[in-house]
Order: sequence, then C-alpha cells, then structure tokens
Amino acid sequence: MLSEMKLKIGVMGSASGELSAHSSVAAFALGQAIGQADCHLVTGGCPGLPLEAARGAQEAGGLVIGISPGLSLDEHIHKYGSPTAYHDVLIFTGSGLMGREVVNIRSSDIVVIVGGSSGTLGELAIAYDEGKLIGILKGTGGISEIAEEILTACKKETGACVIYDADPARLVANLLEVYRTVHYRKPSCFCEDRADCPHCAQQVSSVGAVHPTLHGTHASRELAERREEP
Repeated sequence: MLSEMKLKIGVMGSASGELSAHSSVAAFALGQAIGQADCHLVTGGCPGLPLEAARGAQEAGGLVIGISPGLSLDEHIHKYGSPTAYHDVLIFTGSGLMGREVVNIRSSDIVVIVGGSSGTLGELAIAYDEGKLIGILKGTGGISEIAEEILTACKKETGACVIYDADPARLVANLLEVYRTVHYRKPSCFCEDRADCPHCAQQVSSVGAVHPTLHGTHASRELAERREEP
C-alpha cells in the first residue's frame, strides 16, 4: 500500500576534497532532520558530506540506503573506496560513479544538494530535468552556492520545485510540506497528475495549503508568509 511507504530523501553532495567543519556539521544536522521526520535517507553510498548526513540520520533512528557504483561489496569497498558505515542497505548497481547518479535521483522522492562538485552538478541536472522537488542547503559551498544561477540560466520549465535554505531542519520541514501538499500529485516527469487519486493522497498527510509553484530563493519566505496568514 502506498499509504504505508515512507518518503525517501536523497542527499547528494561533496564526496571528496577539503570539507569545511561548517559543511560537515550542516550535513550531519540535515541527516538528523531527515531521520527525525521518519523518512528514509538515500545516498550514493559515498564518503564526504553524504556520509555525514547518513551518520546523522542513523543517530536519529532513520534508515539509510546507499546506491553503490559497484557491482559487489568487494568493488564498493576496494575499487571505489566507498564506506559501509552508517548505511543499513547497499544496492549494487554496477553502473560506475556517473551511471548510478540516475538511480540515486529516481530512487528519491526529494533530492537535497549539499556542497558538491561536477558529480553533484550532474545529479542536480537530472533531478531538475525530471521534475523533482529539490532542496539546496546553502552555506555548504560548491554547487549549492551557484545552483540558483545555474538553474536560472537553463530557462527551462520542467515541473521541478527548488527550495533554498541555510537551515537544515527548516529546509527539510519546508520540503516535506511542499511534497505533502502539492508535489506528490506529480512527483516527477514520469508521473501523471494524480491530484484525484485516493491512493496517492493516502501516502501523504495534509499540513496546510501551499502554492504549487514555489520556485527559487523566495520559496522559503513565501512558505513562512503563508503560515502567518489568518
């Protein structure tokens, strides 16, 4: 039953390079917020900021799923140098680092970008092109700091909704509110609009009306203003 399925939030971001203490703390807090919201966390089964998010989610009692580039546990560990820590389930795609990006995105109901470089840029592009609900955790460097400029330059309407916020817990709360009130009706480009489907409606709980086109930097502010309306 759809009503029994928990939402899956994918965290995509910096897996290598120099990671600031602030970014690591923010990623951990993001994972905590996902776990506390009773959602599953999806990562690329990689080190870095997604691993910090996985650690936070597990400590908050959440379940963590890693989408591995390897075709076996041996490849996952020894070929790709990827971790098993803080993951409850590893799914072996055998698709390599770039190939598994599509699986990462399509396995996630919501995608959150944390820091990131070229690999994360690819995941952002897939999520945006496929009409996903996307969160950008500002202040974590890399792609997250220029995502708005990139998506604005695309000049392409895909049905995606993008929310920007520097506060991990508030970002997760806003993403869940938008998903549960609007975006679940057509969560990606591969879905028909299911506004009148009772099974889809059962999957989410109504938490207040939200406008269906909350895009860009003003999304979080508009959400706050709507909550203040009588």
